Amino acid sequence: MEWLLVSLGLVILLLAGDALVRGAVNLSLRIGIPALIVSLTIVAFGTSAPELLISLQATSKGAPGIAMGNVVGSNTANILMVLGIPAILAALHTSQFDTRRTYVQMILATLLFIALATRGVFDFWAAIVLLGALSFMLADAFYQVSCHRKRQAISDAAAAELEDDEEVEGADPNMPWWRIILFLVLGLAGLPLGADIMVDNAEIIAKRYGVTDTVIGLTLVAVGTSLPELATTVMAALRRQADVALGNVIGSNLFNLLAIIGITALVRPIPVDDKFLEFDLWVMLGASILIVPFVFFRKDITRVWGIALSCLYLIYIMVVLS
Repeated sequence: MEWLLVSLGLVILLLAGDALVRGAVNLSLRIGIPALIVSLTIVAFGTSAPELLISLQATSKGAPGIAMGNVVGSNTANILMVLGIPAILAALHTSQFDTRRTYVQMILATLLFIALATRGVFDFWAAIVLLGALSFMLADAFYQVSCHRKRQAISDAAAAELEDDEEVEGADPNMPWWRIILFLVLGLAGLPLGADIMVDNAEIIAKRYGVTDTVIGLTLVAVGTSLPELATTVMAALRRQADVALGNVIGSNLFNLLAIIGITALVRPIPVDDKFLEFDLWVMLGASILIVPFVFFRKDITRVWGIALSCLYLIYIMVVLS
């Protein structure tokens, strides 16, 4: 029954997160917030809402291992599983795209996260540092997009058309007000409900099988919250949209490190289990470094690489469970 309830909690989280994104995106566009700002802020935060609610619920219930494990495990899964499995289905032609800047930011965020973890706790001051880094990276993203648009030699009419045609995830120009409000209500009500169900039953499973909350966070919860990224990346691979696949993983990892732990630590301190410092944080960093050839040397993520990444993730899960 606990496994079914964990699955139910995850489904509620994913559906509520999607509803919140759709409602927030269309409300923002209706009241005149530019599409670019909506894409870089509301959509990014909205898609991280399930992880955030799980971390908040876990710390409030005295299970900080689930909160930390969720973030560290998700980042490792995003690199090894979320890039590995789609590459087996269809090679990701990442050589055509430049993601070096955001990748460097992800590595710097990972190093900052590990440095703060060595203090033994993510407290108020650690939260301020993480959220400050997040603000800097968001400001840099706005600046880069602004510079890119200025460099484009297009007419004023074409620029206006480009702005009007800005594609935003979840946007529906014909969505009525009652549906926008319904999506917001469902999202705001469903997220804490799903997180509560998932955390409670994950703790029960941990006690039943004699494993720690940290192990459950690194495996069951992390894989569950990485499923949306996996689904998005699989579709991007099948559609030959390698930029979306790689960008999705890098962006998700950045938000997990800076926003999820930053906001959670602002509400309640998160103690760091010694096991994270001995093993899991370094695996997360190592997995991030593994994709250097695809980012800096423009190598495609072929099926062979996909199999290698997926096998490494299976080995990691087996080590954690043992």
